[in-house]
Amino acid sequence: MRAVDLIRKKRNAEELTAEEIAFLIEGATRDAIPDYQMAAWLMAVLWRGMTRAELTALTESMLKSGELLDFSHLPAAKVDKHSTGGVGDKTSLVIAPIVAAAGLYVPMISGRGLGHTGGTLDKLESIPGFNVNLSLAEFERVLQECRCGLIGQTPQIAPADKKLYALRDVTATVESPYLICASIMSKKMAEGIDALVLDVKTGDGAFMKEQKDAIYLAELMVETGMRMGKKVVALITDMSQPLGKKIGNALEVEECIEVLHGGGPQDLIDLCIELSAWMLLLGSRSANLAKGRALAAEMISSGRARDTFRQIVSLQGGDAGVIDDVQRLPRAAHTRQIHTPRDGFVSAIRCENVGVAGMILGGGREKKEDGVDPSVGIVLQKKVRDAVRAGEALCTVHYNSESRLEEACELLEESFRIAPKAPPPVPLVHKVIGAE
Repeated sequence: MRAVDLIRKKRNAEELTAEEIAFLIEGATRDAIPDYQMAAWLMAVLWRGMTRAELTALTESMLKSGELLDFSHLPAAKVDKHSTGGVGDKTSLVIAPIVAAAGLYVPMISGRGLGHTGGTLDKLESIPGFNVNLSLAEFERVLQECRCGLIGQTPQIAPADKKLYALRDVTATVESPYLICASIMSKKMAEGIDALVLDVKTGDGAFMKEQKDAIYLAELMVETGMRMGKKVVALITDMSQPLGKKIGNALEVEECIEVLHGGGPQDLIDLCIELSAWMLLLGSRSANLAKGRALAAEMISSGRARDTFRQIVSLQGGDAGVIDDVQRLPRAAHTRQIHTPRDGFVSAIRCENVGVAGMILGGGREKKEDGVDPSVGIVLQKKVRDAVRAGEALCTVHYNSESRLEEACELLEESFRIAPKAPPPVPLVHKVIGAE
């Protein structure tokens, strides 16, 4: 077999066999097939799509490229959550300690930022000293001690996905539902979990802009997970505006800590409670969704989720003092406010623009080898449906470098729409798939 023939075959919308897909994935993992050929194949997949048989073969090849974890000896269900990514989407840092505090195990293997969206690992690494690169033995030790570990992919876990994940980010192939499904499910199925809750974002700030596309992706992932013998539910959730008020790695950690202390913005609280409730239900920790919501809320109000997060941070080498003093997190040197030119209501926020502005400031990557400035970002003073008066601040930009500030500020100024009337409310959860 030759990679060029398989690229041509997919370019021509022909179906690849399981053996051909395995050849590509094995070759990419061993560096026998160069990045430029895999990039061409990824673009062909983006344009031509995949059959269900191809998707199954791709997911299984990526899964089998590394180790499969086994936590069956741990005494409670192992449950994870995954989000397809959005702007200000920081729920993992709240949900994981909630569910672990309630008695389930959460072996969470996360990724870095893709495109205009942030990544859980980048957020965690803004906590001084936090180590997301634990060995599998260390990961299991942390799990045993506090029922939750938050790490990146080790060389042993789905190494094919780690390579393709970074390549997709810089070749404009992130949006393919087939590549997203195979990436997510190969990692998640390697974790040794019993159940998975998927948060599939839709709206301007999501990769799936249209709800029908988000539903299609969710159905692909639920079907793939169920074929592999797992309990899987997907929530289609709103990303027409940023989640919460803070965008940027350290800023988002700060907002999660606010929630764990019983504060924080209502939309973030509500989504964390809902996703946690589904995890508790699938993990048989609660009898129904209502009881799951109540248990999740109790984990916050009692301080148990906050204390679990403190324990996670400490066990993974981080400065646990940030939980009680967020000033210990990285801080940008400068701020600048964006003001509204007239009275009215915020009728829309171009969510993707906000994410791109954060990336321009240094909070995200344009090339896979780029570093990330954990301190920069944006804090929203106003969100959709909020009343504004001329001259009021819409948001505050936290920055360190003047060189790209103007470009970021121009994007943000264009992002806010002001209208005479407030728009109708949009539900945070649009649909649930796989609940039956």
